[in-house]
Amino acid sequence: MRNQIVAGNWKMNNTTSETEKLLNELEKQTLNKSVKVYVAPAFTQLSQAVRQLEGTPIKVAAQNMNAAASGAHTGEISASMLQGVGVHTVILGHSERRSLYSETNDSLKDKVATALNAEMELIFCFGEELEQRKENNHFEVVRAQLAVLFELPEKAWDQIILAYEPVWAIGTGETASPEQAQEMHAFIRKEIEENYNSSLAEKVVILYGGSVKPSNAQEIFSMKDVDGGLIGGASLKASDFAAIVNAF
Repeated sequence: MRNQIVAGNWKMNNTTSETEKLLNELEKQTLNKSVKVYVAPAFTQLSQAVRQLEGTPIKVAAQNMNAAASGAHTGEISASMLQGVGVHTVILGHSERRSLYSETNDSLKDKVATALNAEMELIFCFGEELEQRKENNHFEVVRAQLAVLFELPEKAWDQIILAYEPVWAIGTGETASPEQAQEMHAFIRKEIEENYNSSLAEKVVILYGGSVKPSNAQEIFSMKDVDGGLIGGASLKASDFAAIVNAF
C-alpha cells in the first residue's frame, strides 16, 4: 500500500512568533497516525520548526534549494545547508517557482540531480496552466515536465514524491474536480509504467495540489490514484490542516 501524505506549503508566510504559534496549535491537534505529515516553512523558520517539532511525527521540508553545492549564488540555499539544520526533504518545481522565477525543465533537472545525490527526499511539482487545459494540451504539458524524471534510474524513485498541481487551481478558489484529479493521476501512473514498470507505477506517491480544503479533501483523497495533498492556504490554520490530514 502506498503512503498517504499531506504536506503544508506555507509559502512566504509566518514570522518567528507566528510559526511558533501555528506549530503549537498543530501539535495540539489529533492527527491520523497513518498519514505522513510535512510542513514547509520559509527558509528563515526551518531550524526553528525542526527544533519545535522534534519528537513529533511531523516532518519539515524546504520550499526550494539551489542546484549548486556552494559559491557565488547570493540569496540562495544549498542542499548541505538544509541538511545542516535538520531538513532532508525539499519541494522542487512548484508552479510559482516556474512562473515567477523562470525555473525551467532544464534547471529543475539540475536541482533534482543535486537533491538525489545529497540523498534528500524531494516533492516534485508539475501541472498545466488554464490555457493549456482549455487547448486540451494538459497531458502533453505534464508529460514534458515529467520527462525530467524519466531519465533517472529506477532506484532514484525511492526518494521522489510527485505533486500534480493544476496551476489554474492554485490560490484561485478553483479546484479540479475529483474526477479530473483522478484522470490526471491515472495518466501519470501510466506514464511511469511505460517508462519503467507497473510495480514502480503502483508504488510512487502522487499528491494533488490546488485549493484543497476541509470541505473537499475527503472526496479528492477518495480517488484511487490520489495519495494525499500538497496544501497551500489551508495549511496556515492548524484546525483546517488537521481536518485535511484526517480526511482519509
